[in-house]
Amino acid sequence: MTKYILKWIFLVLIVSIAAGTLSAIFLTALSLVTGFRDQHIWMVYLLPIAGLVVGLIYHYTGHGVERGNHLVFDTVHNPKVIIPFKMVPLILSGTVITHLFGGSAGREGTALQMAGATADQLHKPFSLGGQDRSILLIVGLSAGFASVFGTPWAGIVFGIEVLMLSKTPFKAILPASAAALLAAYITSLWGVGHTHYVIKFIMPVSINALLFSIMAGVAFGTTAILFVKITEGFSHLFKKIQYAPLRPFIGGLIVVLLFLLPDTYRYAGLGLPTIIGSFDSPSQIQVFALKILFTSITLGAGFKGGEVTPLFFIGATLGSALSLFLPLPVGLLAAMGFVAVFAGAAKTPLACCVMALELFGFQCALYVTIACITSYFISGRHSIYNAPENKSPRHFLFGKIKYSFFSRA
Repeated sequence: MTKYILKWIFLVLIVSIAAGTLSAIFLTALSLVTGFRDQHIWMVYLLPIAGLVVGLIYHYTGHGVERGNHLVFDTVHNPKVIIPFKMVPLILSGTVITHLFGGSAGREGTALQMAGATADQLHKPFSLGGQDRSILLIVGLSAGFASVFGTPWAGIVFGIEVLMLSKTPFKAILPASAAALLAAYITSLWGVGHTHYVIKFIMPVSINALLFSIMAGVAFGTTAILFVKITEGFSHLFKKIQYAPLRPFIGGLIVVLLFLLPDTYRYAGLGLPTIIGSFDSPSQIQVFALKILFTSITLGAGFKGGEVTPLFFIGATLGSALSLFLPLPVGLLAAMGFVAVFAGAAKTPLACCVMALELFGFQCALYVTIACITSYFISGRHSIYNAPENKSPRHFLFGKIKYSFFSRA
């Protein structure tokens, strides 16, 4: 037993240090390329060439890792072939190129894939069986999420919740918790900071305010459905192009045409300034919709990155715009949308509630919880983490409850 415990302590240390360091490298690279692009905005017009490069790299060297997050999640549930380590440099370089040239993408997918692929390399040297290998991958996912967002407690919950609470080995909770906390700390040791958001005013709890929170949650859940369906639709559309490298090239051309519209540079990359601004003043109602369009084309065409930060953007700007119609503070609605659209699209309401507490403080707890739970139920079976070939619904909250306002026979 002592040998087994020492082995897991060593494994958690290795995965945490690796995930925290990789996230630090990744976040630093994103900051550098975003700053460079902001100083040379004309680079967005080279996005089709960047897409062709990413497409060619994956077409000729990415065999076995092209499924990205879905490969990692499926390996947790059914561990067979080792996730190739080449996933790490491929997803890292692909995401950095996407952001350098203005593709509308996020970062969580990259962090999860880097941490998961790195963790999976350890199961043979440490002679891990099937369940222990699954636990190790959960440890990697928790560490990756926590370190890239600077939210260790949300990382703990996310790594377990996203893989379905009822199917997660109980033994995974302690090592996943330790890895998330340590990985986030390792990233901070490298001097990499995270974005801070401020809610200037939170009204006292009242029945009316809670009812308005439910109404906002309905809007957030509906938007989560729109994001998932539109992204899937573009993905299916681009897959009609037989030669895969041409998909991001053509997708890049479409995005470049959209950049010709006035005031659309804000949709390039992560869009953090727009997210921060949404907490201070109401956003225009079209902002969240255009971000859905830019992101769904970018990711649907095969550019690399994640969905989560775009979902933060979509949710925060939608919530901010709703302050024009609902009598709730703009910053509070932006915070609710920030996590609730993600909760509905990823089916991770618990992790999103915890993330809200880490990012915004405990005063907003009741409001964000109502928004996240409402969004979760409204969004039904639709999830960014449902592989196209596996359309079974993923309902992680409350074990095996599969109720949805939009459930289908």
